[in-house]
Amino acid sequence: MPVEQDHDEVIIFDTNVLLTDPQALFAYPKAEVVIPETVLSELDKLKTGHVDPDLRFRGREVTRSIFELADGNSLIDGVALPDGGTLRVVPFEYNNRSLPDGFTTKTPDDKILATAWVLNEELSDEATLTLLTNDLNMLLKAQTVGIDVRQFSKGNDISFGKRFIIRPFKRYRVPLLMLMLAIALFAAVTVIGITEGGLFRTQSTTLSTDFRNLLTTSQQNAYDALVSLQSNPDDTDAMLTLANFFYDRTSLDQANNDNASMMSDAKNGILYFTKYLVHFPTAADARSDMAALYYYSGDTDAAIQQIGQVLKLNPNHVKANYNLGIFYAFGRNDLNAAKKQIEKVIELTRGNTAYKTTYDQSQQMLTLIKSRMQSDETTATVKS
Repeated sequence: MPVEQDHDEVIIFDTNVLLTDPQALFAYPKAEVVIPETVLSELDKLKTGHVDPDLRFRGREVTRSIFELADGNSLIDGVALPDGGTLRVVPFEYNNRSLPDGFTTKTPDDKILATAWVLNEELSDEATLTLLTNDLNMLLKAQTVGIDVRQFSKGNDISFGKRFIIRPFKRYRVPLLMLMLAIALFAAVTVIGITEGGLFRTQSTTLSTDFRNLLTTSQQNAYDALVSLQSNPDDTDAMLTLANFFYDRTSLDQANNDNASMMSDAKNGILYFTKYLVHFPTAADARSDMAALYYYSGDTDAAIQQIGQVLKLNPNHVKANYNLGIFYAFGRNDLNAAKKQIEKVIELTRGNTAYKTTYDQSQQMLTLIKSRMQSDETTATVKS
């Protein structure tokens, strides 16, 4: 039997929110939870897509929860949630009407936004609608048409801010399996050298050509760096190579919402950056990257302290200034300080083609920060 739709609060989920936390469906008791049909389609594509297995697992978990809640009833009509709310799926055909200027229905994001806009237009005066997303562009576009949109946070998760950290170094983003096998082989050879000879006699360990050909260039570099540090602990190039490697691995962990691995890899990256900075304490890019790793690890204070050292030597370091704004906004929730930092970045990059992407991203971030400030002011006024 369909349930009666008489809730004062309507919550619409973007796909990325459910993949961040499949239990988010149950986080809004008494509300009407809406899942656009497009979200179900995106979840379904994960079954056969070439995506991270953990992401595929979370997609299956969401789908399973939805259909267990349905229990044979119509999701379009609405089904009951355990805490008194309801859940329903809104077909995209439901949105076949005129949309605001600038809206299209060509992409999944546009379809989700169109669903939210139509439902928002149909609300009674007493009801409120909120779109939950962790996508910056969707946040900004929703705000332009008057949709109440919010970032979804899982506990004290600050992953949204982590996504927008700018890094001076190139990210490799490569598979790790073959490198891990190479490292395991290196460790095995090292143990054999110790146990059979009584002391370590091998100065370097060389992989066979066939094995090396299975590795990407960056994986080979990381392996070679480990070997080099065994024989020369002061090899600064090797330190930096491994620091960069763990930075990239941390970024992948964050993208896959693997917080445990992210913390571990961030700490390893910090270790190698720290060793490198002993030799080159004024290396601004390296220290800026290490600050980002502190932020990834959840230590915002240390991140800000490291960025402060960069800016003390170079007050106009663009990416350091930008990242400091991110740390303030999402680590400390100090929106005034964040706003000043991002405004400074805009002035530093205005008209500079080399920083066009940073300039555009800063403009978007400033809009988001101002929106959050306005939302906080509104909330404070209502409470008073």
